[in-house]
Amino acid sequence: MKIYIDSAKPEELIEQKIKSMSHELKFSAEAVKPMSWHDNLEEPEDVRFLNLVHHAAQRPRKRYPETQTESQEIGWEAEPLVSPKRQDHRLNHFRVYKDITLYKAKLWLLGEKDHRK
Repeated sequence: MKIYIDSAKPEELIEQKIKSMSHELKFSAEAVKPMSWHDNLEEPEDVRFLNLVHHAAQRPRKRYPETQTESQEIGWEAEPLVSPKRQDHRLNHFRVYKDITLYKAKLWLLGEKDHRK
């Protein structure tokens, strides 16, 4: 039984050495950084690729002359439909401090439990 164990052990060691990385291979531990300027000095710029990237980064209004989907129709026009007048109280509801609002604010500050009364 001992002979079997002795003969099996060297075979296992050989398999482990085969699976492990060879120490004779030389490799660089530095990772290549695609956006760094010093790694890309020798590569020429691909103008067509850069144009495609810049075109894809544009807003849909600048890319297409008209909407491509129904979802784009909702926000396609950037100009407001109604002119934003700050003095028009139909559309602008500013905080107005009247007697009742000041009274309820004081009650809430003092600890009224139900805010809906």
